[in-house]
Amino acid sequence: MKLLSLEPFVPSGINFEASKQFFQELGFHINWEADGYAGLQRDECRFILQQFENEAFAQNFMLSVKVSNVEEFRSSVLDKQLPEKYGIRIGQITPQPYGREVNVINIARVCWHFVEQ
Repeated sequence: MKLLSLEPFVPSGINFEASKQFFQELGFHINWEADGYAGLQRDECRFILQQFENEAFAQNFMLSVKVSNVEEFRSSVLDKQLPEKYGIRIGQITPQPYGREVNVINIARVCWHFVEQ
């Protein structure tokens, strides 16, 4: 028996529709939707966006996503003006023991670590 994938449930914050739009602008597409849930995917990365608001939970929830080019990813976020459109935060690229990363704090205040593979 082999494990095939891990697809975390990620809280949307107070505005489920804006969260879906934000992730679509990041290049994710919606595979399915049902009653407060949306399955999102970009390349091999998948997660389930859940219509859920709990600030304490979201601020302590972190995800790590491997990317092929962290500079290209960061530039894309800034070029699309996503911080201005959605009130997200994006950090500088920083070296870590596990690779170079840029952090994005999304609408729900979940911290996404985008790490160069």
